Order: sequence, then C-alpha cells, then structure tokens
Amino acid sequence: MSIKSDNWIRRMAMEKGMIEPFEADQVRADAEGHKLISYGTSSYGYDVRCADEFKVFTNINTSIVDPKNFDAGSFVEVKGDRCIIPPNSFALARTIEYFRIPRDVLVICLGKSTYARCGIIVNVTPLEPEWEGHVTLEFSNTTPLPAVIHANEGVAQMLFIGGDEICDVSYADRGGKYQGQRGVTLPRT
Repeated sequence: MSIKSDNWIRRMAMEKGMIEPFEADQVRADAEGHKLISYGTSSYGYDVRCADEFKVFTNINTSIVDPKNFDAGSFVEVKGDRCIIPPNSFALARTIEYFRIPRDVLVICLGKSTYARCGIIVNVTPLEPEWEGHVTLEFSNTTPLPAVIHANEGVAQMLFIGGDEICDVSYADRGGKYQGQRGVTLPRT
C-alpha cells in the first residue's frame, strides 16, 4: 500500500473526474484577498470544503440516539455561510466536492488541525473502493462553548491510499447503502 501524491491526485481528478469540482492547487484566500481555511490539493491529500447546508443536533425531543432507529427530528436544518454548533453537541454537513473513488484506492477523511485546535473534531471516515457521492461530514464540538464551522472553506483532508492489488468486492459491487449520496445523509441500516 502507498499514499498517493499530489501529482496522482491531479491526474485522477482531471482524467477520471475523481473529484468535482477540483482545485489543483492549495487555495488560502478568496478573490478579494480575504484569508480562508485552506482547501484544494496538498502534498499527499486533498482538503475538502464544506457546503452551506448543515444539520445541527438538538435534544428538543429528548430522543435517544439509535443508528438503527434514527429520529430525523433530532436535527435542525441550517443554511448559510457558517454553522454554530452548540457546546458538547455535533452537526452534519456535506462536502462541496463529489467523489468517484477508483477500485484500487481507499480514502480516509481526517480533520484539519485548524479546527482540531479549537476543539472541533471531524470524525474519521473511510471512502471505500468504487464509492461515489458527496461525503457527509460529522463535526463534534468538544468544548463548553458554541463553535463555528465555515461553509465554502477547508474542513477536512482526504488521504488516498493505493492498494497493492484490486479488491475482490468493492462498495459498488455490494450495493452500499450510501452509494451516490447527495446532500447531508442521515444514518441508514
């Protein structure tokens, strides 16, 4: 196994549509020169952006969180340039980028240090061979204060790990339940 470089990521994005929309370089400021949390291609990964649609967890219904019987009413939908996550709570969002993962690659989503240093944790998530869709991101606010996530800026890094051989059964082969997801997707069983 090997971690794929920036050159491989650029080639796969341009030739195979692996990431759309794709930014070939690291973007650190907008067109007016305002600083951003960086996104785009890095040395050995790709920093994704968060879209402007969020689902913020709330306990107004005093529900039990059960992945087999998830209550969609446990979330409040928010649309905007930023999302405020209550203390000791979490929010779901999605990437702006749509991914098409090659059959011989596993992708691991990790949080960016800028958010981690503020107590905002991005859940580690795998993108399996031949999975495609928008990535649903999970943000945990581990602090006793409200925390902000910024839309249209970098929020997580994707690391691409190439297998030594092609997998026998891919995510697409087994008809994975999150295949082709668009928008913020809640738990499914």
